[in-house]
Amino acid sequence: MADVFCCLRRCFGDTNPGHIRLQEIPSVQLDTTNMGSEVVIVKNGRRICGTGAAFSNAPINQDKAYFEIKVQSSGVWGVGLATRKCSINRVPLGDTEESWVLRHDGRLFHNNEEKGKLPETLQEGDVVGLTYDHVELNFRLNDKPMNTPVLGIKGTVYPVFYVDEGATLDVQFTNFYNDPPDGYDSIMIEQSLL
Repeated sequence: MADVFCCLRRCFGDTNPGHIRLQEIPSVQLDTTNMGSEVVIVKNGRRICGTGAAFSNAPINQDKAYFEIKVQSSGVWGVGLATRKCSINRVPLGDTEESWVLRHDGRLFHNNEEKGKLPETLQEGDVVGLTYDHVELNFRLNDKPMNTPVLGIKGTVYPVFYVDEGATLDVQFTNFYNDPPDGYDSIMIEQSLL
């Protein structure tokens, strides 16, 4: 009988059935492998500064997703959604059909066309929340809905952020400054079960 257990240990490894190996759950953050060459990402993938753009490390796959930025330092910046075909080395974004972006001046751009404007001025210290439900992208300013939807978003999209001229943005994918609207939640990373 002891020979059978030795054989099983050799085949399947000598594991303790009472010990379960924990794996670190991946979190959504700014993607240091998909950022502009002059972008600086600090604070554990939560702050972007320098010049250029960066994607999040996960696309939006769920039905209703929410994320936020806080404008730490004013300058030229933008936040929105983009496909991976979008260039991350030039700013501003919203200049091609691959990105849908709110710019620092409150204007919404896609394919180099202005698609709307927030009714309020953006300032240093503001928190901008973004909701996306695969039909429309909406913005909230300091927890107040701006009612300026962006429509027609197509393809697999990622949150995207850009900075220039001294702007610094803090990005929140969890631990939000404001509660997400009803039905919306933080971006989830898809995991396959083996």
